[in-house]
Amino acid sequence: MNKYPLTVLKSALMLMIVIVVIVIWSGLSYVFIGGILDSETESSPESVSDSGSDYENCNVYGINLHGTLLTYVPEHAEGDSYFNYDVTSSESVTNIIRHVNMDPDMKAMVIEVDSIGGSPVAGEEIANAIKNSKKPVIAFIRDIGVSAAYWAISPADKILASRNSDVGGIGVTASYLSNAGNNQKEGYSYEVLSSGKYKDSGSPDKALTAEERALILRDVNIIHDNFVEDVSLNRDISREIVGSIADGSSVLGDKAKSLGLIDEIGGLDEAKAILKDMIGEDPEICW
Repeated sequence: MNKYPLTVLKSALMLMIVIVVIVIWSGLSYVFIGGILDSETESSPESVSDSGSDYENCNVYGINLHGTLLTYVPEHAEGDSYFNYDVTSSESVTNIIRHVNMDPDMKAMVIEVDSIGGSPVAGEEIANAIKNSKKPVIAFIRDIGVSAAYWAISPADKILASRNSDVGGIGVTASYLSNAGNNQKEGYSYEVLSSGKYKDSGSPDKALTAEERALILRDVNIIHDNFVEDVSLNRDISREIVGSIADGSSVLGDKAKSLGLIDEIGGLDEAKAILKDMIGEDPEICW
């Protein structure tokens, strides 16, 4: 026999359920609101200097342009062997440049370059962002700044490099390793099941036809011409001079300066001196 009346037990049970629901809802509300606030802070910051105490005393924003340039890096990249190397995305760099231009506390930007290049579109996107920047942009090349990486920084207000830096590399490649010979030896055959004549052009598992090669080289040459034109405009060098050195090779710092590809020999310290003259105060860089 129950010690308490049934109605009393029911009332107590309902009260316990209500209390549990309130506690759970309070916890969930905290999680949801916190998540929303965090998301808003990350996606639309009022200024790059609002992100923490390390940035409170900065007046110049430092950007690292390192490794291979891509247009974007997917969220799963950290665990993906394809992205298991140093990469920089034009998506992130252009986003930083946009926010720095909206931040009244930031007077300029400095870009540290150590990159062999990558996607021509990524290089072009960063170059356009620098070209449209309302604030000064200084770039300095450490070990290497060639190909799409050089394209990216070509509109910078000043470009510096070490005497021993590799600079330039104005050229385009679509070369790849073909497996066609090995496939034939192993007895594999490539079955063409494409809806268009050139849909599988450049597949490493089949031999490249003369027509396909001409098609790919057509596009390579178009991108090459775009690269030459942009460097000519961005660096104020005649197209003829840029074209004469646009063979894909890089040059060392002193030669790069004589050709007009860079402005000064130097690194971060020299870049700071230039920035001081530009902004009229000692540069404090946050990276």
